[in-house]
Amino acid sequence: MKVEDVKILVNNKRAAHEYFIEKVYEAGIELKGTEVKSIRNSRANLSDAYANVKGGEVFVYNMHISPYEMGNRYNVDPLRIRRLLLHKREIRYIRQSLEQKGYTLIPLNLHLVKSYVKMDIALARGKKLYDKRESLKKKDATRDIERNFKNRY
Repeated sequence: MKVEDVKILVNNKRAAHEYFIEKVYEAGIELKGTEVKSIRNSRANLSDAYANVKGGEVFVYNMHISPYEMGNRYNVDPLRIRRLLLHKREIRYIRQSLEQKGYTLIPLNLHLVKSYVKMDIALARGKKLYDKRESLKKKDATRDIERNFKNRY
């Protein structure tokens, strides 16, 4: 798959700030027709979303997809639980990792691969407050360095 073939539609900006990302998986997502149209218009929100394994399948919770304006009766509940499509061995590994202390499964982004909507989900550990402060300091330092370098040349 080429990088040019992927178009990111919705990003979860809080994920990198709130969690240490360990491993990333690309999963298909089971959607209704009007949901796909809303996602193509970038009308989805991943900030409060999380995923979990239930009954050998992975589901994403609290992902808000706004109703499609011209969808009328075909629109579904914006916060409904949606199934993610992964291989069984990946689900088994994720379930075992989630049983360990401190791991969670969070969505990173929604993107198009050819004409299919896919979701990147990450196995992650939560950051403590001091870790968040440290990453903000690093981000500010790199921004200052880039700004000074840009002003010189």
